[in-house]
Amino acid sequence: MKYKNLFNIKNKVSIVTGAGGILGKEFSVALAENGSHVALIDIDQRSIDKLSRSLAKKYNIKSKAYTCDVSNENSVKDTVIHIEKDIGKIDILLNNAATKTESLKEFFMPLEKYSLDTWKEIMDVNLTGMYIMAKEVGSRMAKRKKGSIIQMSSIYSSSMAADQRIYKDSKYLETTINTPTAYPVSKAGIVGLTLHLASYWGKNNVRVNTLSPGGVYSGQNKIFVKNYSRKVPLNRMADKKEIIGAMLYLASDASSYVTGQNIFVDGGISVW
Repeated sequence: MKYKNLFNIKNKVSIVTGAGGILGKEFSVALAENGSHVALIDIDQRSIDKLSRSLAKKYNIKSKAYTCDVSNENSVKDTVIHIEKDIGKIDILLNNAATKTESLKEFFMPLEKYSLDTWKEIMDVNLTGMYIMAKEVGSRMAKRKKGSIIQMSSIYSSSMAADQRIYKDSKYLETTINTPTAYPVSKAGIVGLTLHLASYWGKNNVRVNTLSPGGVYSGQNKIFVKNYSRKVPLNRMADKKEIIGAMLYLASDASSYVTGQNIFVDGGISVW
């Protein structure tokens, strides 16, 4: 066996949900750069049309953008059918879509004032949407006896709570921030979903794993960056590109005997 080919994903077909987001764009570029054909999914197709055309041209792969509401089962079913017709049978699902809702102010409201409608919207996308997408794509993978599903969670999920002390005077894009209750609850549900699906589809050679990043720098103010970084053994937030290696590992045959795992890429914050 040639070990240098362990990470080879050339000509495999990948789906990236939430492809217009901060991490979604990087995931899409990384998969395409490594030779995978990529279907980009987002609720806002304008955010991914240009990226899709760029990837296809630059890396000589098939890439197409699809508008899809992952919380709507019919929308997901129709999109997956079109992807397999347009690009090919799906080998890799990067289940990445998540929401902060349309209002950052509402998303970051304190628990005592949190709207049930906002809670439900977050759950619909972050957890129910992930289930719907995994169900539709994973069922197809199971019939073909192969596939890798990577589900994006967070360090703030089933094993760690946010340290509320780091949020004093912290802002994100000029909005006062915290970790809303709905966020870690939805992310913890993803870990449970991964464990169930890994067990359920193991006999079909479909691997299902969770990838949990630590804090990724994306516009937080200096106060938050300082407070968060002090808690991290590597003493800094992550750059979005630093999540890529673990993703490629889970997508490729390098992780052929890995399933049901939650891999932390967190600078060591979870060691405390």
